[in-house]
Amino acid sequence: MTQLHSFLFLAPGFEEIEALATVDVLRRAGMAVSTVAVNGGSKFIKGAKGVTVEADILAEDADFSAAEWLICPGGMPGATNLANSPVVSAALTTHFKRGGKIAAICASPAVVLEPLGILQGREATCYPGMEKMISSAKTKDAPVVISGNVITGNGPASTILFALAIVKSSKGKEVAGEVGSGLLFYPNTPEFYF
Repeated sequence: MTQLHSFLFLAPGFEEIEALATVDVLRRAGMAVSTVAVNGGSKFIKGAKGVTVEADILAEDADFSAAEWLICPGGMPGATNLANSPVVSAALTTHFKRGGKIAAICASPAVVLEPLGILQGREATCYPGMEKMISSAKTKDAPVVISGNVITGNGPASTILFALAIVKSSKGKEVAGEVGSGLLFYPNTPEFYF
């Protein structure tokens, strides 16, 4: 049986902690995840704090048809650059319509998911102050919100919890707990994941 593959989008101005720590945690859990460059044909993407990384694949070359997760880190203008990408919008919309799993953190729930209708009727969180951009969902003041096949996070400090929630959804509570313990991560509110 072929392992499902997940994809994390990187556009100029992405939030480095949210992107790289998420990929790190998923790979620690044994999940297959690739970073996808949304940068006009270049695999090299500069983040919001000036850290440049080389993505695994170009957005225009990616095949999302068998994806498990599509993941959007935040950061500005990273989230805006994701929202402005026809490739990202089409991939997210198609994936969501077929019941695929989507995760977004920081600015991306408001800037990327909300305009596509992905948050409609759900609960969600986002970077504080951006809730006013979300009208279709009930926003919560929480580090991470799991609403069916959509996971949202509120910002950089919540990244490990956000990534572990993705791990729990894919690999189960035990694996999420093992990875979290290996990272010396002991959240104060672990009820939804341990």
